[in-house]
Amino acid sequence: MTSREIAFVVVGAITALSALLSVTTKQVVHAALWLLVSLGALAGAYIVLGQELVGLVQLLVYVGAIVVLVLFALMLTRAPIGPHPDIDTPPWQRALASALGGATAALLASVLLPFFASADVADDVPGTPQIGEAIFGTWVWPFELLSVLLLVALITAFAVSRLVLQREGELR
Repeated sequence: MTSREIAFVVVGAITALSALLSVTTKQVVHAALWLLVSLGALAGAYIVLGQELVGLVQLLVYVGAIVVLVLFALMLTRAPIGPHPDIDTPPWQRALASALGGATAALLASVLLPFFASADVADDVPGTPQIGEAIFGTWVWPFELLSVLLLVALITAFAVSRLVLQREGELR
């Protein structure tokens, strides 16, 4: 094995382990942090594969989205931080969900792995300069409009949460 393959296996193992911990932990903050590690390690896998632009976009978009997710889910909704008896699931539901998730993964693997084994890899894969030119040349205005829309949604959510808090304060 080459050092590149070893690095890919290590980063892939970190990604898979942190994703597993993200869905099995009972605390919301820990789940968000493990998801952050998983998405960051996935960006490392893209970089090891030689797709630097995709890895950096992974970091900027998805890791940044997790920060916003934590902001919305925890700070604006005042969700409980630790384990809560009203929202905990019984062990049999977790076991059933694990079995169904494993069965779905096995079914997808049995269908998709033969397809990918016989697929030819194209030699003319566009590189970072071609992707950057397409994004920042042709598609720059839709990206900018989307960023303004997301900013407006964030400010609106904050304003609505402040209105609800003020009404609750007035009722007391």
